[in-house]
Amino acid sequence: MSSFKMKGFDKLEKQLKQMKKGAKELKQTKNVPLETLFTLSFMRKYTSYSSIYTFIEAGGFSVKSQKDFEAIPKDDLDKYVSSNTKFNTWQNMLDEATSQYAIKKLVF
Repeated sequence: MSSFKMKGFDKLEKQLKQMKKGAKELKQTKNVPLETLFTLSFMRKYTSYSSIYTFIEAGGFSVKSQKDFEAIPKDDLDKYVSSNTKFNTWQNMLDEATSQYAIKKLVF
């Protein structure tokens, strides 16, 4: 009987464990800070701002807390996002940032 050795399974197993760890972290994360979702690279790619906070302030929105952010009229935020990013709405922008965050957690 001939011996057959397959290579790469150790690496695959390590990658799968890392993905499992990332998925567990995602499941446990309920409130991800805006600066974690909207990274410097994200903001530079999709806006002309270097942070989510400078982006929000430049829109004339005064945000000192989550409550302040939630009080911004959706239509006003959507109009601002539409005219200052590559997205049509705040939800589109948030969805993309969240997707990229999740991918980073699942990929090593």
